[in-house]
Amino acid sequence: MTQNLLIVDDDPGLRDLLQRYLSEQGYIVATVGDGIALDQYLEENTTDLIILDLMLPGEDGLSIAKRLRRTMNTPIIILSARGDEVDRIVGLEIGADDYLAKPFNPRELLARIRAVMRRQVNYLSDEQQATTQDIHRFGPYQLDFTNRSLSREDHNIPLTSAEYDLLKMMLEHPNRVLSRDMLIDQLKGYDRSPFDRSIDVRITRLRRKLEKEPKSPEYIRTIWGAGYMFTPKGSMPGAKPRSKPGPDS
Repeated sequence: MTQNLLIVDDDPGLRDLLQRYLSEQGYIVATVGDGIALDQYLEENTTDLIILDLMLPGEDGLSIAKRLRRTMNTPIIILSARGDEVDRIVGLEIGADDYLAKPFNPRELLARIRAVMRRQVNYLSDEQQATTQDIHRFGPYQLDFTNRSLSREDHNIPLTSAEYDLLKMMLEHPNRVLSRDMLIDQLKGYDRSPFDRSIDVRITRLRRKLEKEPKSPEYIRTIWGAGYMFTPKGSMPGAKPRSKPGPDS
């Protein structure tokens, strides 16, 4: 099935270049130049993925991404000439699925689009193969693999597609140390920088939604020098701490 992409960038030259290139790869590509045009487009159309520039006239990309996340789970890839790590982390924290600094090779953007869209296809496959065993409980929470929803006492807890992917993988591998490299390989599916912080950002976002005290997590523990461990029953009384105290532990 042909997938629809929406590019939001105020550079008409870049919009045209990406539209031509991605159309040649088999996508249906629409482009707009700012947040107002984006809202007008979404009122009448649907899209499978949004490629969103940060530095836009009027409302900036971060504000737009944050606003979109309140009402939709459509994957978002952020583009920005600001390659600073802080901007990258902020973009991921507000719910973007990926971040690409300008200038970039269109082939790298294509790889990232395919990785994000591959996750979406897997979601549909999960729904088709759903059974009553697809509801997984831990503590007061339950994660429903059928509709990819997290709830606590019948109250829904919104998850981005990236957060759902990570939590699902952890539920499938409980009480095991999962290294950052393994998580990145499984969840992102393309070459990345050795300094990639996206997994750490997802962990932080999940902790804010799951943990009573995110700085002293019971479910998602940092195992210093090794990775992360998901403990469905929470921290066990009397267990020896294996994680080093710190801002992300």
